[in-house]
Amino acid sequence: MAVLTIEGGKRLSGEVEIHGAKNSALPILAATFLCNEKCTLQNCPALSDVDASIKILKHLGCKVVREGDQIEIDPTAAHNCTIPDELMREMRSSIVFLGALIAKCGKARISYPGGCELGPRPVDLHILSLQKLGALIDERFGSIRCRRVGRLCGNTINLPLPSVGTTENIILASVTARGITKIHNAAREPEIMDLAGFLNACGAKISGAGDSVITIEGVEKLGGCTHRIISDRIEAATYMAAAAATGGEVLLKKVQPDYVEPVFYAFREAGCELEIGADTILLRAPARLNRIKLIRTQVYPGFPTDAQAPMMAMATVARGTTMFIETIFQNRYRHVDELCRFGANIKVEERVAIVEGVDSLYAAEAQATDLRGGAALVIAALAAHGESKIGNIRHIDRGYAELETDLQALGAHIKRVDY
Repeated sequence: MAVLTIEGGKRLSGEVEIHGAKNSALPILAATFLCNEKCTLQNCPALSDVDASIKILKHLGCKVVREGDQIEIDPTAAHNCTIPDELMREMRSSIVFLGALIAKCGKARISYPGGCELGPRPVDLHILSLQKLGALIDERFGSIRCRRVGRLCGNTINLPLPSVGTTENIILASVTARGITKIHNAAREPEIMDLAGFLNACGAKISGAGDSVITIEGVEKLGGCTHRIISDRIEAATYMAAAAATGGEVLLKKVQPDYVEPVFYAFREAGCELEIGADTILLRAPARLNRIKLIRTQVYPGFPTDAQAPMMAMATVARGTTMFIETIFQNRYRHVDELCRFGANIKVEERVAIVEGVDSLYAAEAQATDLRGGAALVIAALAAHGESKIGNIRHIDRGYAELETDLQALGAHIKRVDY
């Protein structure tokens, strides 16, 4: 068991390179299972969720070799069509393997996924969408059994909400289906565009990714390719929040600013100066942050729900009151009680959180409740006076590669201690 110990009150300064995007790497790893040739993924972050995806691919019969941030997947000998419960429970996004399995194998058996407990994220949309493509699905005793007769058939699917995971599953299931599939009200996230880019490089025919209507023309088979994962916009927002909370100045490198743009208004409203380059973001924070009137999480291109917790940690030391409205997940304020251990003044009423900024935070011992909540606790500890300890950091390891190393490079006094 490991904890992070953080001596706070140090102004962050320096530069850091942003890693590949977790939420892009995971569906693309699942997509490699569909291919008939070797695939090479570059800029793949060293995360426990990525490790879990690799375990699933190996269980399915793929050969996987990792060297640094590059992963080579050979799916040509893949033969299995089931994913055991212990692997499915390691992460929520494991459900995205369902579309790839039914498309390639003609059948699949998986259990319900695990991951952070952020409130209901039902698989109903996934199942209903796959059924529209011709999949026959039976749910019983906590498992999902899926099969098809012949090839899946393209169809028009109107999503009631722009679910990222469902959009990904439809794409994976339909790229080799017979005919044309249209997804209306599709998710527009950059990670969807990255998945489509990978698949198109392998021979798929996908258009409209990044818009609300995506068209997939089914092909007979997919080849392979070398693909570079996009940078992680949530990691970028997290380091920006850490710098802002400590009154620092940080240059982010190897970042795609257009994807991070939805959070820029909040930093500017807080009094931060931003200089945006082709692949860089420079943030200069004032000695004391201003309040941000309102942060409302929305689907892309709105303010990302994954950035809500890190930004809340930043707002705890701002001058004035910030209101948060969480519209995506109903249980995404689990980090609030832990932030209050540092002296934060936060009140929650259902989906609304009111943060009254305090003059200073003080050191505390806290437990990460989920991935982004864990990042929020790290930011609070960086801004607090004294030495803090953050436990349950397995959540943080799911989505932040080399967190303590990167923060050390920015001048933070942080280290991982094993017990």
